[in-house]
Amino acid sequence: MTLTEFFAENPKVAIAFSGGVDSAYLLHAALACGAETKAYYVKTAFQPQFELDDAKRLAKELNADMQVLNVDVLCNDTVTANPSNRCYHCKKVIFREILAAAKADGFTVLLDGTNGSDDASDRPGMKALKEMAVRSPLRECDLKKSQIRQLSKEAGLFTWDKPAYACLATRIPTGEQITAENLARTERAEGYLESLGFRDFRVRTMGNSAKIQITAGDMERLMLHRLEIAAELGQYYDSVVLDLEARG
Repeated sequence: MTLTEFFAENPKVAIAFSGGVDSAYLLHAALACGAETKAYYVKTAFQPQFELDDAKRLAKELNADMQVLNVDVLCNDTVTANPSNRCYHCKKVIFREILAAAKADGFTVLLDGTNGSDDASDRPGMKALKEMAVRSPLRECDLKKSQIRQLSKEAGLFTWDKPAYACLATRIPTGEQITAENLARTERAEGYLESLGFRDFRVRTMGNSAKIQITAGDMERLMLHRLEIAAELGQYYDSVVLDLEARG
C-alpha cells in the first residue's frame, strides 16, 4: 500500500502530531493527498517547549489545522511511578484525550507517526496504540526512517534532519518517581546545551547527578565548554558527568 492509496481509503483523518520527523511528514502527506485533516498536539510536562514551537511552525507552513491539548500526565500515579511500561500507560492517557477531541470534531480515524523502522517488541506504547485502534500509515506502508527523512527533504520540510527525540520522562531511570521538578531541570539543562550548538544529545538523571550523552563529533565542543556546562548544570544537580560511550 502507498500513502496515496491509504488516504484514498481514509479521506478524513485526525493526526497525533508531535512536531517530529515522522508525524510532520505524515501531516504533509495527508494534506498533499487531499485528505480532510486535523492535527492534535498534546502538551504535557514530558514535552519541552521547542517541540510545541516546531509543531506550530510546521502547521503554519503547511496551512494545517492544529489544536493544542493540555494534558496533565503527572496526575496519573501509574505514569509517575515510572514502571518499565510507563510509555504504555502514558500513551493511554494521551491518546484517550486525542480520541475524545477528534470525535468531538467529527473524526473517527486517528493516525500516528509510527514508521516501518520502529520495533514493536521494544515499544510498549505501540501496544496501547493497537488497543485504541490508532492507525500508523507510515508503518503500514513500510516507510523506513531514512526514507521519511529523504521524502521530507524533497518536500521542503524543515524537520527532515531533526534529531530523534524521546520525551523528557525517558531521562529518569525506570522505577524512580517522575516529578515536575526533575522534568523541569532536565529541560533547562538540555536547553542550555542546545544553546551551545549541541543537537543530538541527552542529559540523563542519575540520582541527583546529571549524565551527559553526546555524539563523538561533539566531544571537542563539550571539552571547550566544559567549565560553563558544569557551572550551569551544577545549579540543578549535585554533580555532572560525561558518558564516554558516545551516542550513535
